[in-house]
Amino acid sequence: MQKIFTLLIVFVLSTVVSAQENSEKKAIKNTIENFFDGLHKGDSTLVSSTLNSAINIKTTFTNKEGGNVLVTESKTKLLTNIANKKPEHACLEKLLSWDIKVDGNLASVWTPYEFYLNGKFSHCGANSFQLFNNNGKWEIIYLVDMRRRGNCEALKQ
Repeated sequence: MQKIFTLLIVFVLSTVVSAQENSEKKAIKNTIENFFDGLHKGDSTLVSSTLNSAINIKTTFTNKEGGNVLVTESKTKLLTNIANKKPEHACLEKLLSWDIKVDGNLASVWTPYEFYLNGKFSHCGANSFQLFNNNGKWEIIYLVDMRRRGNCEALKQ
């Protein structure tokens, strides 16, 4: 009887932990989906609501000479670019998958993507988000994206 009781307690605790983890992952995914919703709509206010005030933003790509480049962008510049996006420059960043890891108040999310400008394929790559649970609200504290024009089929695997 004690074995059954112990198993029952283990089952209930693991179910509670799993439900809590799934709830956190949903909240994290919602933050990132809001970020992209704002990006696609040109809504810098919505994008800003997903970002921590001290966010660090980077982009990496390979230049024409074959060298790797790392560029830092400010939060202000990102939000200004989004707010000033011209309607004729419709962009869509299609996320291909989600890999979400959570430990306490820190989360890491990997999202390979394809980027389209005015309905035409532009480039592909991957985003790496780091999020912080700021007293119940998940905020993006670090964002780095990688961009490339070729070898995009590898992302779909």
